[in-house]
Amino acid sequence: MRIRHLALATTATALLAVTAGCGGDSSSTAATGDEVKTVTVTIAGVGEVTTDANLARKVPGDVRDRGTLTVATNAPYEPFIDFAEEGRTDAFKGLDHDLFMAASARLGIKATFTQQPFDGLVPGLQAAKYDAIAGGITDKKERQQVATFVDYSASGTGFLVKTGNPLAVKTVADLCGRKVAVQKASNQAKNLADYSKSDCAGRAIEVKEYPENPQAVQALIAGNVDVVAATKVNLVDIAPGLAGKADLVEDPSAPNGWLASPNGFGFLKAQKELAQAYQAAVQSLIDDGTYTKILAQWKQEPIAIKQATIDQAID
Repeated sequence: MRIRHLALATTATALLAVTAGCGGDSSSTAATGDEVKTVTVTIAGVGEVTTDANLARKVPGDVRDRGTLTVATNAPYEPFIDFAEEGRTDAFKGLDHDLFMAASARLGIKATFTQQPFDGLVPGLQAAKYDAIAGGITDKKERQQVATFVDYSASGTGFLVKTGNPLAVKTVADLCGRKVAVQKASNQAKNLADYSKSDCAGRAIEVKEYPENPQAVQALIAGNVDVVAATKVNLVDIAPGLAGKADLVEDPSAPNGWLASPNGFGFLKAQKELAQAYQAAVQSLIDDGTYTKILAQWKQEPIAIKQATIDQAID
């Protein structure tokens, strides 16, 4: 699976989706004046997440009074977003769904996800049809012209090798002089070609492109290549099913993968105060361990970050 490299989407109002096994139950208690609404959600495998009044007061007054947001997304795009039930397009599950729901509850907001065409996410955000967007979207500088991103994880390129790592591949430097399988037209194809030219003098990386990642993996198993380079999120997903055939390389110097880019929730650029409130909410989830539990539920601990940031795109 590739991290999404297209536009963003926003969020507007609606009721919190209650979905067995993904969203959980929700409850709220209205308040008036400077008081905040209390919202509680139950995240499967994690437990209850409820409102922090101090954080809730960071939410812009109009949004706090309304108490609801709509998040545009495009499912399926596992593990970030997927439909909760086959045949329904109004109920969702996934890492982004759970994390956004938890952050919203922490802010006293009910969030509802809505399915939209992928190529309509950015235009919809620009037109203020939604309040936010989510679903494995990469924070990129060009997108920051339209949106403010709250970065909640980071994912770069991971390396898959034969079981036992016979070639002792540890970092990208060890790919010089090797045959490396990538998905055609992927970031990995471009980045490795650039790296080979700049850092592999006399020992070029032989980049071999395949239509999809599964074909690249099969080429490794068959012995036709030495390494598979792909988005680490994808490799984390598939590595357990390749036990005895292939291993995922862990590079302590790049725990999120080589050239890791942040993934973010996008908010309309004019709503930076709202984005900052969500940054604080995500950080609170990181600090109390809820964030780690949500990532673990979706087997995505390797893309964790320690600090929630805003607009930290690397390209």
